[in-house]
Amino acid sequence: MNETRQDLAVPTKHVEVLIIGGGPAGSYAASVLSREGIDVAVLESTKFPRCESLIPSVRPYLRFIGAEEKIVQHGFTKKPGSAIKFNQFKREGYTDFVALGADNNAWNVIRSEFDHLLLNHARECGAKVHEETKVTNIAFDPIDPEKPVSVSWTRTCTAQSPNASQNGTTKAVHGSTTFTHLIDASGRAGLLSTRYLKNRHFNASLKNIAVWGYWRNRIPDEEPDNEQDKEDHKPRVGMYGKGTSREGAPWFEALTDESGWAWFIPLHNGKTSVGIVMNQEQYNKSRPSSSDAQYECSLVGRYLANLRLAPGVARLLCGKDVVHNGSDSEHEIHVPIEEEILHQQAKLEPGSVRSASDFSYSAPNYAGKGFRIVGDAGAFIDPFFSSGIHLAFTGALSAAATICASRRGNCTEVEAAMWHTKRVAVSYTRFQVVVLSAYKQMRAQSVDVLSDVDEDNFDRAFTYLRPGKWPLRVKFYQLIRRYFLVIQGASDMGSRLSESELQRSLDFCINLFNPTSPEEHKAVEGQLAGSGKYRELMDVAKPLVDPKSFEDILKVTPTECPAGSTGCKETEANTYSESKPRMVLDKINARRLVHHEYAINNLEAEELLGCAIRLEKGRLGLMKVALVR
Repeated sequence: MNETRQDLAVPTKHVEVLIIGGGPAGSYAASVLSREGIDVAVLESTKFPRCESLIPSVRPYLRFIGAEEKIVQHGFTKKPGSAIKFNQFKREGYTDFVALGADNNAWNVIRSEFDHLLLNHARECGAKVHEETKVTNIAFDPIDPEKPVSVSWTRTCTAQSPNASQNGTTKAVHGSTTFTHLIDASGRAGLLSTRYLKNRHFNASLKNIAVWGYWRNRIPDEEPDNEQDKEDHKPRVGMYGKGTSREGAPWFEALTDESGWAWFIPLHNGKTSVGIVMNQEQYNKSRPSSSDAQYECSLVGRYLANLRLAPGVARLLCGKDVVHNGSDSEHEIHVPIEEEILHQQAKLEPGSVRSASDFSYSAPNYAGKGFRIVGDAGAFIDPFFSSGIHLAFTGALSAAATICASRRGNCTEVEAAMWHTKRVAVSYTRFQVVVLSAYKQMRAQSVDVLSDVDEDNFDRAFTYLRPGKWPLRVKFYQLIRRYFLVIQGASDMGSRLSESELQRSLDFCINLFNPTSPEEHKAVEGQLAGSGKYRELMDVAKPLVDPKSFEDILKVTPTECPAGSTGCKETEANTYSESKPRMVLDKINARRLVHHEYAINNLEAEELLGCAIRLEKGRLGLMKVALVR
């Protein structure tokens, strides 16, 4: 990308809001604040390109800053949903994004391209963007040592050579910039959190390592003479849902040794991102055995060896498409990765294998006087559930709104900072509980998570779940962690979050990943259509429902026997009605736990510390709850 005159200039001596980092969180905050007429500068060093699988909730956030159409038109691979397989002897579950609307798809993106689109959009909104500019130090007010007031930076400048055949000379320019507010969007480095506040907490229950690489179709040594044979025998990476409405959806799969999971994400540049996430301790113990002589004991060798723990990924890399056709047996995949077969179909990009560890963390505070921390600079959960960009956008919008609130007198700076910390923590906790429930399912055991889940944030994350007005036994619940105790009639629930309570909450969230299909959802919707009062059971935006109610509902509604059967007895019909339909209703019910995160307008409706965000261009800020109601 060619640099503009603005890029070639060094940062100014003073700016109203300075943002460290031009990734999704930093670029988003810069766009929002610039559209509010605030003077913003972004200092961005270099970023390593990688891929990311997004979720549909990013679309309303992109729409809010006027960037959605740019992403739509760029050509990223459309993500119509996602397939998740926890059990090798059962079919995968599929979450259909476009069932809620044809334009509700997400994307599988190459982050270097996605990040530059957002950074350029911030420029167009009016932000001053300075690339190849690294913040080296943050200085604090000598009178108020908790308030940052300036940064020191180093900019790498390349002077163009008059001789086109020669490279230009490079020199470093040093300087400093003062500001009124600072936003740390420095990614995993987390400049404020790690170097100055020293408050980063690593999640012991998610102490994993991720290893990934990029694959592409192998170029054959010899081309067949016949054109049809060329097409039929063309080596290629397989695809999930090829030729169906699911084409382009990523494939996620639990490893057979219960140590973690694998991903398979198709990208628009012809490459496919394939990675594994394993428990760090188990990964350290796992080394290729003497029988695996073809796998050298290196990062690449161990990566290839561990991919054998994901039979579905193995099948896809061997050029076999996985296409759901309603038959569970079609999805019992037991294909070993044999290097000879593998490299006939797919080729691992040389030098593309990378690893990352200690990537699950959070902090007790994400803001203070004069600063906000957003995105990976403050917290990251896990690649599973693809929540990273969503949380980056949520935190960035919160940072922008609270800075505006403080500047416009909606509240004090201390109150604004406290609100931002709570907003980030609540959103983080909602996704954290879902991710932990998935790991509990993958590991087929209890996950020791009590030390990692903040009780107050847990409470606030689920206080919005209120009983619906159902004519059944729906008498719960103010807090999801009280769920099992309430429906069992317990009166004394105690004041502290217990490990057993949390484990039962995780069991409830596991229903998010039930192996159901869009076709089964439509069938259950048709089954309930005869009784209008039950129709809302299929609506994820409705209040949480007591799962005990489903037993009665499914017994009294008309039941159809499975397709292809010649008839079934009443007991068989009841068994069928309480299996797949029950899984569908449980899945929709569990989705209500995070649905509140999926619409940007919910930020106006959800009260935290007596305030909610005012999402109005030119008046962005916080408003008191009394004004919301």
